[in-house]
Amino acid sequence: GWTMAFQDYKPARSFSQQTWVGFKHFQFLFTDDNFLRVLRNTLAMSIINMILGFVTAIVLALLLNEIKKVMWKRTVQTISYLPHFLSWIIVTGIVATSLASDGIINDILMKLHLINEPILWLTEGKYFWGVVASSHIWKEVGWSTIIYLAAMASIDPAQYEAADIDGANRYQKMWNVTLPGIKPTIVILLIMSIGHILEAGFEVQYLLGNGLVVDWAETIDIFVLKYGIAQGNYSLATAGGIFKTVVSITMLLVANWTAKRLGEERLL
Repeated sequence: GWTMAFQDYKPARSFSQQTWVGFKHFQFLFTDDNFLRVLRNTLAMSIINMILGFVTAIVLALLLNEIKKVMWKRTVQTISYLPHFLSWIIVTGIVATSLASDGIINDILMKLHLINEPILWLTEGKYFWGVVASSHIWKEVGWSTIIYLAAMASIDPAQYEAADIDGANRYQKMWNVTLPGIKPTIVILLIMSIGHILEAGFEVQYLLGNGLVVDWAETIDIFVLKYGIAQGNYSLATAGGIFKTVVSITMLLVANWTAKRLGEERLL
């Protein structure tokens, strides 16, 4: 399948009848202003999602771990990860309704006197990356905490008892016992996330995007669909896919090597 990226691929022709063009489609990608724009959008949204996703998931896991009443802990955890089971079409519908000019977000901000008139969140590009990041966090933060809570459960209780004897408060125990205890898990998940640096998403950008924010909303996946598959240019679509794969593998190996040099846990 990857050979299509080096051909002017025509579905009606056999493999031997295809015209080979070398790196023509890759050269087009890296000289096309549209692709460079969607590459910027993809990297920006992916990095924002990764950083905020990590921070919010770890913070929520730490807070849940401090809830001593099992019923309350399970209730909060269940509510937090329920959005994970909603499809993106439902999530984007909720987001679009909430961010409408008469939606709940504008109502709250106006009642708090933070704004004087409704903001059209989905019609201004400067808000789009924040909307995407917030949507990802709301949908996935609860689910992401599960693995951290599992790692916290494996920490030796004797360490907390020793911290109590030394007079540590709850925040000091979080910083000096809990976080070091889940550090290997954090590093492994971070390495895996870096390997998906060009996976900013498709559904949320495609469903929330519109002509007014197109310069901020299009990602590589949308570019491949719009300029490759939809126009029958399968060679260009394949070249875009190969580029994502090569970058992902390279970033994964670099992150793994860096973790090894720093003496941290690693995948390989």
